[in-house]
Amino acid sequence: MNKSIIKFIAPIMIGMFFLAGCSSKSATTSKKTTLNLMQSSDLTTLDNTNQATMSEFSTLTNLDEGLYKLNSKNKVVPAIAKSIAKPTNNGKTYTIKLRKNARWSNGDKVTAQDFVYSWRRSVDPANNPVYTYVFSGIKNADAIVAGKLAPTKLGIKAKGKYTLVITLEHPMQSFNKLVTMPVFLPQDKTFVQKVGTKKYGTSAKYTVSNGAFKITNWTGTNSSYTLVKNEYYYAKKKVALTKINYTTVKDDNTAYNLFKTNKLDDATVSGVIAQGLQNNKNLKKVSRAWTYYLQVNQSSNSPLANAKLRKAISLVINRKQLTQKVLADGSTAAGSFVSPKTATDPTTGKDFSEETATSTTADVKKAKKLWKEGLAQIGKSSVTLNLIAEDTDTQKNVAEYIQSTIQSKLSNVTVKVQNLPAKSLSSKKSAGDFDLSLWYWLADYADPINYLGILTSGNSMNPGKYSDSAYDTYIAKAQTAQTTAAYWSNLRKAEKQLQESTGIIPLYYVKEDHLVQSGLKGVIYHTAGFADYTRAYWK
Repeated sequence: MNKSIIKFIAPIMIGMFFLAGCSSKSATTSKKTTLNLMQSSDLTTLDNTNQATMSEFSTLTNLDEGLYKLNSKNKVVPAIAKSIAKPTNNGKTYTIKLRKNARWSNGDKVTAQDFVYSWRRSVDPANNPVYTYVFSGIKNADAIVAGKLAPTKLGIKAKGKYTLVITLEHPMQSFNKLVTMPVFLPQDKTFVQKVGTKKYGTSAKYTVSNGAFKITNWTGTNSSYTLVKNEYYYAKKKVALTKINYTTVKDDNTAYNLFKTNKLDDATVSGVIAQGLQNNKNLKKVSRAWTYYLQVNQSSNSPLANAKLRKAISLVINRKQLTQKVLADGSTAAGSFVSPKTATDPTTGKDFSEETATSTTADVKKAKKLWKEGLAQIGKSSVTLNLIAEDTDTQKNVAEYIQSTIQSKLSNVTVKVQNLPAKSLSSKKSAGDFDLSLWYWLADYADPINYLGILTSGNSMNPGKYSDSAYDTYIAKAQTAQTTAAYWSNLRKAEKQLQESTGIIPLYYVKEDHLVQSGLKGVIYHTAGFADYTRAYWK
């Protein structure tokens, strides 16, 4: 997830979550009903149809519900849908009945038309959507995104007020997990049209939600805001908290100090701060389906369009040193794009990441040879590379390490680093104004296709312009696979092709260090997706 889609924030790329087993706790039995959380970047929008940032998705996880969500065992369960629908028409049609007691925070009923309206907006080129690739496979989605068909032709329609019919172009093995992502949330059509699509989701007064909470005290530009209990939520009796306060915290030292003074109840830390807290009783280690990597600009005017130069940069990076000395938070070296524990390949019984990973050992000698050959191929004696990253402590430290490594290990190269706010970083990437960009992918749902699918040619989540016909073919075959064996075989081939062509440069897999106040219970930290605090309570 993900346009600007950061640092290790307490709440992350892609669904809505549900915590079973906490419903017995109610607000009347809790000693405390307020929770203080952090984001690592400011919230810029809550319009799920044209954004995909971590701050947005983590907030939406606690504001809204879609058709389905994940429970504490990472299983898909009904949310606004009454039950998990079984597909008909050879796996291509889903008829989903919606609950009739779901309401928006302004009292409006949640209807099938709200899903139709939101999904159409999410593929409409006029809305500048950035997460369109996840709709591929839904009837006519690709043609609509390409501007060849009207959004009204998308394979979703309302059959009455509370029945939704979704039509696919081919069976999709991960469909139920896919629609737990925030991008598939509904929107109150009446409200959005009343305030206007340009204003919707830009501040609290222009936003409504259908989940456990609603947002307040957000102007659209401030660095703190509050979620308050939604009186219209159909399961409000299961929600113990009355308020969640969010504050943007960009550096680890501040996060730690706010936690020590009880101003944060769940804080994420890394680097030197995390290293000194490994034996702290409040430390909780959270495994994430989350890979940090370098996006590499491969457009024709970039020196890194040269494959040998890209490979050389990858080979000089000592990932073990990066994770153990710079991050020091339990994160591990990445040898593939898909992170460990995301999914088990059912055809081999092996962890997909582990079975497709390449060596993470640096090879400076080979790198120097490739670098020299690459410079000769592009006809240059030296190059200057622009590395951009977000202005968080973690990304600053990692960017500085990458800069130092490249300049010290390779000759005739200068690396200039810019650390920027999320919005500015996104703008630069959209404009192609970079050579290297420090970025990450946090899986929105637990399937390798959620990672690999974003790097196909022309994908909106692929600002490095990686384009490889063999890779595109493998992904297309996986997406239309009729058998489990064909699906996983093509995914393995795609991961291998990505690594051989150095389409991106994987750096490390995130292990999130949380400082959690004693007494906070009921929070669920999914490996894929974002933390769900909707059933949290104080003991």
